[in-house]
Amino acid sequence: MTRTHVLTGAGSGIGLALARRLVERGDRLVLLARSDARAAELARTFPDAQLLVADLADPGTLNGVGRQVDGPVDSVLHVAGVVDLAPVERLRLAEWEEQVTVNLTAPAVLTRELLPHVRAARGTFVFVNSSAGLAASAEWSAYAASKFGLRAFADALRAEEVEHGVRVSTVYPSRTATPMQEKVHEQEGRTYDASRWISPETVVDTILHVVDLPADATIPDVTVRPVVPRSGT
Repeated sequence: MTRTHVLTGAGSGIGLALARRLVERGDRLVLLARSDARAAELARTFPDAQLLVADLADPGTLNGVGRQVDGPVDSVLHVAGVVDLAPVERLRLAEWEEQVTVNLTAPAVLTRELLPHVRAARGTFVFVNSSAGLAASAEWSAYAASKFGLRAFADALRAEEVEHGVRVSTVYPSRTATPMQEKVHEQEGRTYDASRWISPETVVDTILHVVDLPADATIPDVTVRPVVPRSGT
């Protein structure tokens, strides 16, 4: 039976690797794109996917998205995210608002929109969080706050939906070799070496393990860390 997955962040990094794996195994994708131009780009990569145009930076555009999706949804995979580092003394309101909006508010609205479809499938919500959702470091206040909030949202959703057979999992990857991580290194003034960090495919393996669990079990939280210890440079 073909399974249906709604996915954010399919344009790069973990989301792109995950979308490719799901297509390879014959699953059906519903992808969110922030603009018509972005939807056209994704359509070239995933010609059989359903494309929904909605901007996570403007959560109001997500209102009504649920009506555009037909039938049960086996999983909603929240992968998209943004990050901008800054000490609190130089924290710009626009950067704070963007991170909280994209990383927390938009997933909450999208979850509400798709909840009836996931209930119908007794499906799974997966929130790709971050190690910053477990511990906050200097200059990570806005991003960590958004991810701590996302963790709380997932916990509340899990408690509410257990009676409907809906599973809710949060995946906490540490530093992963993605374009976002390259940007973080640039902001930190550090040399980027992708070989030191987790492969996106490894995180995808974890997500698929969570999604593919038999119906008698769930993994509420799972942390993925690199084997190589962090260097100071």
